[in-house]
Amino acid sequence: MFDFDRKLTRSRRSEFADLLTELSDQIGFRVSSRGWCYILEQAGAINKDQFDKVETWVNACRREGLLPIDFVAEESAREFSGVEIPATHSPVQDLGEWVEASLRSGYQYDVDWWKYESYYIQMVVEKIDLVTLFEPVCREYHIPIANSKGWSSMLQRAEYARRFKAAEEDGLDCVLLYCGDHDPAGLQISNFLRKNLRDLNGVVWANGTAGYDPSNLTIDRFGLNYDFIEEHDFTWIDNLVTGGGKDLRSSSHRHHNMAYVQDYLRTVGGRKCEANVLVTQPAIAKQLCRDSIVRYLGEDALERFQARRQDVLDYMTAFDDETGVLSKLNDALDHISREDTIMADQEWEG
Repeated sequence: MFDFDRKLTRSRRSEFADLLTELSDQIGFRVSSRGWCYILEQAGAINKDQFDKVETWVNACRREGLLPIDFVAEESAREFSGVEIPATHSPVQDLGEWVEASLRSGYQYDVDWWKYESYYIQMVVEKIDLVTLFEPVCREYHIPIANSKGWSSMLQRAEYARRFKAAEEDGLDCVLLYCGDHDPAGLQISNFLRKNLRDLNGVVWANGTAGYDPSNLTIDRFGLNYDFIEEHDFTWIDNLVTGGGKDLRSSSHRHHNMAYVQDYLRTVGGRKCEANVLVTQPAIAKQLCRDSIVRYLGEDALERFQARRQDVLDYMTAFDDETGVLSKLNDALDHISREDTIMADQEWEG
């Protein structure tokens, strides 16, 4: 176990970075600085009183090059847009890639997956680590997922409300799956999701689309819930410190006497479980996500979606049988490949 009260020397930072690198290779995906706290706690390297210091150490190792700067998951909202990366291959090779993409159009075509379904589902989670965990499962079922970072922005809410509105107009029953921290604020967020959507019922988009009435929306908080935490022996943190640095257990906190806080203290106590803990058991986390989706779509949903993809592929095959377009593209790709080989000795200096 690391002693984070000792001086943060270069050799100790290096040892710490080596441990994180080894664990990162084992889990196979990036997590946030907070997520690393839970992974290290599960590995027995730290205790739960050292979580805040771990984040400091992770960032120190990134600054000094002991860990890659992109070692942790970053919020997409912080990413640059408009970055252009010059091609390293020739224009002929680029043409070949476009032709290959055209030949894969049957697999890339955006099917209306929900046309013959009964439900339309979207997912909102409280932490970036949960997007990393759940996105592969959501992609299988064509379910949009986003990180609300606590109380989501008005624009984010309006965006997924607009999709719910369109789905309801198509006769679908809409479901919002939510996963967040198990603490007073985290439970409040899931309790207020419908109200927050209803508050935007009067908005109007630039294209004239009106707001959404969420009265018929099913809101399903599928995690983290108390029984699930206890069943899998996830870590409870013995405080209720909020964003302002004050503890809800203290009578000096301005929310201490609110009903939702007092109810939480009576039923759960002065402890919390952050949603990042799911990164310590990714298989269990992904199964939780899948079970929550299957509860609405059914066990055979993937087979139905695959059948819809096959319909597109069959359509493209029939189109090629009639026109020969795809066959001609294959011939063009062979020609491009030969020309590129001939031109290989002529260095592209673009």
